[in-house]
Amino acid sequence: MDVFSRTFLPAAAEAGVAIPTVSRHMPVFRRCVESDDATVLVTRCLRPDRPMQGEFMLLLTYRRLVVTQETRVLHRLRLHLNTELRHLSNVTWNPDPRLSAVELAATAIDGVRERFWIRTGHSKQVWHLDALLSHAFRPRLVAQRAQQASRVQTPVPAAA
Repeated sequence: MDVFSRTFLPAAAEAGVAIPTVSRHMPVFRRCVESDDATVLVTRCLRPDRPMQGEFMLLLTYRRLVVTQETRVLHRLRLHLNTELRHLSNVTWNPDPRLSAVELAATAIDGVRERFWIRTGHSKQVWHLDALLSHAFRPRLVAQRAQQASRVQTPVPAAA
């Protein structure tokens, strides 16, 4: 069994995703993620700006973010987002323990701002989800800020 399979099923079980749902989404995720990539998070989510579009399934690994959409009536799957984490910019997440939810937002390489609303069972899970997102994104954010700081050019002295 490869790394992805070993880590995907426990992450889905931790999030409380039903086995039939996992089975439907697994072929799409399998095509998008390499076999040696470990799963950080698997969860259902909604788009706060478009709540009537149906449910989405979010998969976060250490290298990729993959989001699939499932239609309400026919349960057809559609790939919504498939990108490497290094291609995402302005990644933010806002935990809200009062609502037992986390809003995740990121700008994709095409400039589209993606927002996802992740509901949890209770407020303790909100902080666990916050820790998982920090674990996946913080090293990249620190490296990104350091790279931006190194790009700042020092002023060239005027010729006398």
